Amino acid sequence: MKFMKLGSRPDTFYTTEAVRSVSSEVSSDLIVQVKGSRYLLHKFPLLSKCLRLRRLCSEAPESKHPHIVQLPDFPGGTEAFELCAKFCYGITITLSAYNIVPARCAAEYLQMTEDAEKGNLVQKIEVFFNSCILNGWRDSIVTLQGTKSLPSWSEELGITSRCIETIASKVVAHPTKANLSHSCSRRGRDDISLCNGAESQRSMQLTKGWWAEDIAELGIDLYWRTMIAIKSRGKTPSSLIGEALRIYASRWLPKTSKGLNIDEKVNSDSGSDSDSVGNKTSKHRLLLESITSLLPPEKGAVSSSFLLKLLKAANILNASTNSKMELVRRAGIQLEEAKVSDLLIPSISRTNGIIFDVDIVLSILEQFMLQGQSPPTSPPRAKDGFERRRRSRSAENVDLEFQESRRSSSASHSSKLKVAKLVDRYLQEVARDVNLPLSEFIALAEAVPDFARLDHDDLYRAIDIYLKAHPDLNKSERKHLCRILDCKKLSVEACTHAAQNERLPLRVVVQVLFFEQTRATTSGGQVTDLPRNIKALLSSHGDLKRPTSSLSTNLTGPAEDQWSMSGLKSPKSKISTLRMKLDEDDDLDDNFSRGIGKSSKVKALCSLPTRPKRMFSKLWSISRSASERN
Repeated sequence: MKFMKLGSRPDTFYTTEAVRSVSSEVSSDLIVQVKGSRYLLHKFPLLSKCLRLRRLCSEAPESKHPHIVQLPDFPGGTEAFELCAKFCYGITITLSAYNIVPARCAAEYLQMTEDAEKGNLVQKIEVFFNSCILNGWRDSIVTLQGTKSLPSWSEELGITSRCIETIASKVVAHPTKANLSHSCSRRGRDDISLCNGAESQRSMQLTKGWWAEDIAELGIDLYWRTMIAIKSRGKTPSSLIGEALRIYASRWLPKTSKGLNIDEKVNSDSGSDSDSVGNKTSKHRLLLESITSLLPPEKGAVSSSFLLKLLKAANILNASTNSKMELVRRAGIQLEEAKVSDLLIPSISRTNGIIFDVDIVLSILEQFMLQGQSPPTSPPRAKDGFERRRRSRSAENVDLEFQESRRSSSASHSSKLKVAKLVDRYLQEVARDVNLPLSEFIALAEAVPDFARLDHDDLYRAIDIYLKAHPDLNKSERKHLCRILDCKKLSVEACTHAAQNERLPLRVVVQVLFFEQTRATTSGGQVTDLPRNIKALLSSHGDLKRPTSSLSTNLTGPAEDQWSMSGLKSPKSKISTLRMKLDEDDDLDDNFSRGIGKSSKVKALCSLPTRPKRMFSKLWSISRSASERN
């Protein structure tokens, strides 16, 4: 750090009974009061260099007593005044980045300019400031930090703006020179090679953003202006800007990595130390909104995790709507990079008791889907070689552009597959919340397009967790919840679990059984052990060991009656009839009871519980109609 010494006389200031005086054979004839401190000084050395003191003394009436000058609004306080007074006496003073701001403001206040005397303090400070302070990286930052104590004076004298422009120019001119960074010098003992410019991999990674840690020491106002100056030059990569913002947020919002403390918002509303907590919250809110406004527009400039952490903080600190929406939009664009833990945003509403804010995650998902990056459909191909030979060069170019667009959109398609997995795993976490409404759970699940879910195993787990956490759901609500589940996309393990899951509606269990039995029959595998109510029904048909026959899934018949996993081909198929029956309402007990009368097989069905009885009445009606046709 650079410094400058002025004057050659030793320090002769001393204190007596809270009064500062100068050792001299001449008695004091000037009393200066600065913010409660009194100085016994002499007119000649001070008035020769300070135009303001000269004017104040000239305006006072002549008196045999020492002139008393009041300086209540003196910038920089007593330390700055004493520094200027010592300069007037020729006493040695030392100027550096730590005291140059108050010294410059004090000299300006006392009007220690060239009009009073050549080589005065203002001119000497300006030379030192321009030639030394602004040429040093650390000196510029320390000086800029010093301006926060005297913001209006620093702005008027141009100290703030000159420091900001210098820092921005150094960042742009030396993007990889870590030897300018004083934070690097602090790490020098641990890794000297970093400051010597060694081309190691670790060195290269750390020197890319060498300036970020240093300017992170600035307050938010000065930091915002400095980052604006750096960005306006247009030569700093957006990734470095984003990394600098992440470092600054970690420095001033240390709880951001932990999602902040939600109790802080509660304490601000409780009234205990409301002023201090409220001021702290307001400060954090301003800081967060400023960081949000500085985010580079390019996708990937900051990580999705960092965006979602900022969104958590914005939600808790009750940031402005514009800041929240901007973070939601940015997080939605990069949603495929997120993790489930990133999406667990605490809910600040204490009325509904919901733990996590599902609505804001739904907004993020909607922003992701609004990108409109679904894969395009293939253009029509030529039918024969003759037509292909007649195609023009422009048509070939169109095909090339189409292939390029398809390749570019394939990444977006894969990102939707990732997001679908992410949403299903997020649903498994929030499904444990006993206060989560069914409508919000279903809305979030349905926001994912069907093609993005290659399998429904994770979705089934989320539904099962929700059913466990909400045992009071009625039949209609359970049916509505399970309509989002596609049994055809369940794995063998999920089907095995679902077939024995008594929390699921019976129609879902029956669908799962048919899909599983068809798959097992096709592959020659084993069929899952059936639940007790299903076994009771099959026992009433007299053949428990042939479930495929009793459930009308005989695959040895005509091909048109066979049922594949891709869908139901023929309306003549008995399983096709069953599937159509399953789409109807389940409450048909009365009609079936009147239709089948006193059949002996109904006696076995009557021994079943109510729910299986309704569904398997349909099964019996199907079997009966089939026997009548035969």
